[in-house]
Amino acid sequence: MVRTLVLTVDRDNDLGVKAGIRGPVIGRKATLTAALRLGIADPEESDTNAVLGALHHHDRIAERTEGDDEVEIAILTGDVRVGPRSDRAIASQLDEVIQEFQPDTAVLVTDGADDEASLPIITSRVRVDHVEKIIVRQSKGIESTYYYIAKAIEDPRWRAKLLVPVALFLIIFGLGLILPNGAVLIGAMPLIIGIWILAKGLGWEQQLERLMIDMRESATGGIWSSLLWGLSIVSVLFSILTFYSVFYGTTAELNTYVLDAFNRIDTFDIDSVNRNIAVWVIAIDQALTWILVATFSFILSLGVLRWKEGSFTGQSMLLIGLGAVIYAVSKAVIEVTLAELGGGDFQLDAGNVYQTWVFPIFAIILYYLLRTAIESVTAEAEDDGGNRYWGI
Repeated sequence: MVRTLVLTVDRDNDLGVKAGIRGPVIGRKATLTAALRLGIADPEESDTNAVLGALHHHDRIAERTEGDDEVEIAILTGDVRVGPRSDRAIASQLDEVIQEFQPDTAVLVTDGADDEASLPIITSRVRVDHVEKIIVRQSKGIESTYYYIAKAIEDPRWRAKLLVPVALFLIIFGLGLILPNGAVLIGAMPLIIGIWILAKGLGWEQQLERLMIDMRESATGGIWSSLLWGLSIVSVLFSILTFYSVFYGTTAELNTYVLDAFNRIDTFDIDSVNRNIAVWVIAIDQALTWILVATFSFILSLGVLRWKEGSFTGQSMLLIGLGAVIYAVSKAVIEVTLAELGGGDFQLDAGNVYQTWVFPIFAIILYYLLRTAIESVTAEAEDDGGNRYWGI
């Protein structure tokens, strides 16, 4: 006896939003009802055709069944916020269907790549013998470019992907034409486009999408996480302003800053060295504190939200410790670099080396201890079977 499960996935939960039906939908009669309600609610919804395609496969397989073979059909629904939340909902509903029907094989029917993204979740729980994509044939008039662009703009998911890049391109191009030194902005457009293509090629958009979802949930998840997120944005703005003030600062101001910031540098004249390199080093040093505050605030905002949800893993603490190590090492490297640029060689005596590198070494030791503690607590929680919550 072979049990075959015909599945279709509605990853963005159009079935729930438009037709008011909660997944999973199991059985031919319930699936047919769901297809009719969704089709009536939105005749242009492609998920309707996917459900009808799944019904077609179900009936065709049912006609060929022999002996005690069984076939069943089910619809899995995700969430409007497509991403980890929708994938978790699909996985939970699939477990429910498998527990009820106990399938041996499965057939997946989808209407596009968005729903096919759930294929790894399905294959991890049941063997998938066939994947069918339903492509709707349209008339020549409907297949016009204007129609597809208009429908994409109306869809909230595609609206951001189409309009935001075009809007950013036009804004940068317009500012480049208006501002006195706008050639830099126009020249930056190929760089931005290249970074975007690289991100698409390496798959960074998924991590960025997950980051944006966490930021949005952090902004609405609690007052503390919202305040920390706001502090990170303000710190980023201050770091940009700091960069700007350094690049347009006078020679006397830059020399005075270096001498005041690093007591072990006796003399420094920015005009006697490579000014471009020195200005960049000074700008990084001045903005480093604001960058650190922005990073810590952002990590803490996500950590507070996950702690509140009970999904805090301790990675936030490790990232904060790593940030402290990078900050300490960067400050020491900047001091040595400015001393060398100013013509005063860095003295390799014990006292000078100790004063410069004691804080970075101390930060590295603390990070190692923190990492060891978190790994030991996590391992102890896993050995306990995962039944005890340690907060990490």
